[in-house]
Amino acid sequence: MTFMTLESLRTALASGRTTSRALLETCLERACDPHGEGARTFLQIDLHGARLQADAVDAWRQKGRQLSPYAGIVVSVKDLFDVAGQVTAAGSRILADAPPALEDACAVARLKAAGLIIMGRTNMSEFAYTGIGLNPHYGTPANPFERNVKRIPGGSSSGAAISVTDGMAAAGLGTDTGGSCRIPAALTGITGFKPSASRVDGRGVFALSRSLDSVGVLASDAACCAVIDSIVAGQAIRSPSSIDVRGLRFGVPQTLVLDGLDRHVAQAFSSTLKRLRDAGAMLLEMPLDELAEVATINRQGAIVAVEAYALHQEMLRSGADRYDPNVRARIENGAA
Repeated sequence: MTFMTLESLRTALASGRTTSRALLETCLERACDPHGEGARTFLQIDLHGARLQADAVDAWRQKGRQLSPYAGIVVSVKDLFDVAGQVTAAGSRILADAPPALEDACAVARLKAAGLIIMGRTNMSEFAYTGIGLNPHYGTPANPFERNVKRIPGGSSSGAAISVTDGMAAAGLGTDTGGSCRIPAALTGITGFKPSASRVDGRGVFALSRSLDSVGVLASDAACCAVIDSIVAGQAIRSPSSIDVRGLRFGVPQTLVLDGLDRHVAQAFSSTLKRLRDAGAMLLEMPLDELAEVATINRQGAIVAVEAYALHQEMLRSGADRYDPNVRARIENGAA
């Protein structure tokens, strides 16, 4: 895996050791490698537009002007986000012939305003409704671990994760409703972040469940996620290292969520709790008995299925046979 941290790239650009165009061409070479995962990772690569963006950023930097400290860094965008002039297919066939978007999604517009280079649209589980990452229409990018056996990447932001692990982008813009950034990040060894649903403006993002959808980030580490999150949230860029946790209270749920942990996961979780305590945080063990009811509540899909069905019922009437059967079944649960 070829991880690129935003801080290392920022430093290289600021010092003149590289240019935005050079970074982009490296990413494009990896994405277009016939022996790599690019064909399954990207549903569309904007060669012309990305090169124009990169050259413009380099020209600004040569004049001593820049849009942000991270201008010129290459990122990918999940196929749920509107990008002006491009079709937002949401990983589906049924929307593949839809008209191109007239304007950028709010999060995309903020990335562009900060000078980040949007290289292309990443593959995903159809309509973001599975955590496995399979896409029967466009193929499934393989997990970097034991790639020869084609392990799943996790989803729904499958392509976003692989764009990062394989050095095709420094970060991936994704969405997370029930794990769509966090699951592929966990399965591929990177970091995925789901903010609160209201933190990032969701205008221009094809919805799954409007109550629960978040605009999230996948990147090599938490610091990179924090940078991109700050940008798309329209806030000043803030590093996690600057956050003081002394006196903050963290609840540690005890019901269900810690049952049957893999030994390595349990050790990592315990180590994380110790680091928080050592940094002055207050940890409170909380029973949260309500979590024991989750399986029963979600048996028919719960809020996600209901809201997804409300969004899809018209398309299902006219084109149900064009859906991934597994995704269609999950959506149709919401009818009940």
